[in-house]
Amino acid sequence: MRIGIDFDNTIVCYDRVFHLVASEQDVIPADLPITKERVRDHLRAVGQEPVWTAMQGYVYGQRMADVDPFPGVLDFLRACCAQGIEVFIVSHKTRTPYLGPPYDLHAAALGWMEQRGLFDPAGINLPRERVFLEPTKKDKLARIGALGCTHFIDDLPEFLAEEEFPKGVKRLLFAPVEPKSVDPALTRCASWAEISQMLLGGA
Repeated sequence: MRIGIDFDNTIVCYDRVFHLVASEQDVIPADLPITKERVRDHLRAVGQEPVWTAMQGYVYGQRMADVDPFPGVLDFLRACCAQGIEVFIVSHKTRTPYLGPPYDLHAAALGWMEQRGLFDPAGINLPRERVFLEPTKKDKLARIGALGCTHFIDDLPEFLAEEEFPKGVKRLLFAPVEPKSVDPALTRCASWAEISQMLLGGA
């Protein structure tokens, strides 16, 4: 088994930090629900798309240290590495934001992984060379194929349904909130505990 995992919104959960930053910038009402999607939808609805775009660069760059992992994901990674199961992090991530200061988004993501013990031999012990931050979606698709992943976990159903998605890969949709519909070719998982049970027998 060779497991590929997306990074943004699959390993890391941005809900709390996007809401916090939007509150700090005073661009959302105080009672807005604490999710990244509600912050995005509110800013778009009031004609503040540039604010949303710049905020993404700021959070993915300057505020990455404040971002939380999804519950159970670090335990899953630790169990995989302990069992000798090959795990790869494959993410579509530009080097710098589309708008705003030129934060190094790759360095910020790798710094988060370092901070959370992903590369620590006494921690999760994931080899650093198994992390791939690809500049385009096409590169991400090619990387999944080149690595020979047997499974790939992502939060975007449209990415998993791409026509160019490598054939023969089991596609797991990480969706804590139940979507309106799920492509029958995808397997929806609501939590990392569910993924662990499915792939590792709950280990």
